[in-house]
Amino acid sequence: MSTDAPIAADVPQDVPEGFEPLFRKSPLTKPWEPLYARKTDRAVIIGVRLARPHTNGRGLIHGGLIAALADNAMGYSCAQATGWRTTFVTISLAVDFVGTANIGQWLTVESDVIKTGSTICFAQSLIKADDVTIARANGTFRVVPKNDVVVPGRE
Repeated sequence: MSTDAPIAADVPQDVPEGFEPLFRKSPLTKPWEPLYARKTDRAVIIGVRLARPHTNGRGLIHGGLIAALADNAMGYSCAQATGWRTTFVTISLAVDFVGTANIGQWLTVESDVIKTGSTICFAQSLIKADDVTIARANGTFRVVPKNDVVVPGRE
């Protein structure tokens, strides 16, 4: 498997069973590849083997990585729960950091859709490193019909 991100040779690249390469790519997350996903009936779980590109200047896993992946996982989970009939844009996002993670650990963002409606979807997630919770997040997402064009800043 090739990747544009410089992954340390000493970081194990094994991926837990059920995870496949993330089906949706974005310019923001490209430097963090490879990213993985596992779908359930109502959620998309994102996973990544933590490496140097995921750290801040002090060598800790960056909170921005956690926030961005939580935002993606919760938005994708809202879409999964509604059969991918609509798209979603973030209205609000809150993250509580309760721990940290190390290079080499397997990070997962496990989301739960709380409620979906015709205009709003509420979701929450637990962010875990090797099954230990290091953050929690909640998000509110606006339902956007697929035929509507979303222009950044004009939602």
